[in-house]
Amino acid sequence: MKNYNLAFLGFGNVGQALARLLLRKRDELQTQYNLTFIITGIATGRHGMAIDPHGIDLERSLAILPTGGSLDGLSALPGLPSVRDFIASCGASVIFESTPVNYATGQPAVDYLRAAFEQGMHAVSANKGPVVHAYRELTTLARSKGVNYFFESAVMDGAPIFSLFRETLPAVSLRGFRGILNSTTNLILTRMEADESFDQAVAYAQSIGIAETDPSGDVDGWDAAVKVAALATVLMDAALKPQEIERTGIRGITPAEIARARETGKRWKLVCAARREGERVTGRVVPEMVGADSILYGIGGTSSIVQFETDVLPGLSIVETDPSPETTAYGMLADFLNAVETHPA
Repeated sequence: MKNYNLAFLGFGNVGQALARLLLRKRDELQTQYNLTFIITGIATGRHGMAIDPHGIDLERSLAILPTGGSLDGLSALPGLPSVRDFIASCGASVIFESTPVNYATGQPAVDYLRAAFEQGMHAVSANKGPVVHAYRELTTLARSKGVNYFFESAVMDGAPIFSLFRETLPAVSLRGFRGILNSTTNLILTRMEADESFDQAVAYAQSIGIAETDPSGDVDGWDAAVKVAALATVLMDAALKPQEIERTGIRGITPAEIARARETGKRWKLVCAARREGERVTGRVVPEMVGADSILYGIGGTSSIVQFETDVLPGLSIVETDPSPETTAYGMLADFLNAVETHPA
């Protein structure tokens, strides 16, 4: 039986969903994968940090957060001054990183992952920023330390995109992709088709927790651009930065534009794409009117899709319907199992 010490770096909606999933799957992991685990560290942005080499009570941790309490009282090693100290002291063999994304630089998550690899930890991340800004460096460092850096949940939550190419599509060359990668804008446009205004649709997305208080990262196309850059960087070996992606958000899609599309039997979608032309890869995020003949036409609400064009498979699509923190958590669980099965304890 293999036992793994796990630590959470970030314990928001996704981290808590992963914690609940680990608890629910504990017996299954033991019987089917011959592994057990304890949680030796949890670091949060607003609710303190806890480290205990003998194991933190995960159910108790989950009960504390909704009350606004602190995890500091669960720590056998109090007074940790920084996240770096947490990483150095938590004794984890696998760290789950789900801190807020930084579109511009990927920091401080890039430094957190560097520190984890230097400690000999596998890292499972849901963060797009480090993938875009430091993928090659982090992957090289992880390999040099004999550990894995996996990030399935960085794009399309738990849908198997990166692992699909890493594990099941050998000797394939990706020519390009096209899809809908931002759930918030897709929901807003779907609501506008039901005669809501832009502001009403944004308010609804905020009310159900899909959109942030400041929705600009979604509606101005930044989140989608980061996802295009991440896919191009990893799958097409093109180190595109979000700033290099041609980007137009959906603020210009008025009710009149929605009506114009409807009259022609089309729908507005924020379309994400990348294409290889010779040695150059370009990316774009722009609103387009798509007709019923497009695979994107029927993707509504918070669902998303990506269609890949390869040299041997002209049209391979992955659709994810109505994602949630639970689906993101599953992507991290899958990465955990893949990481430790590749390099077992």
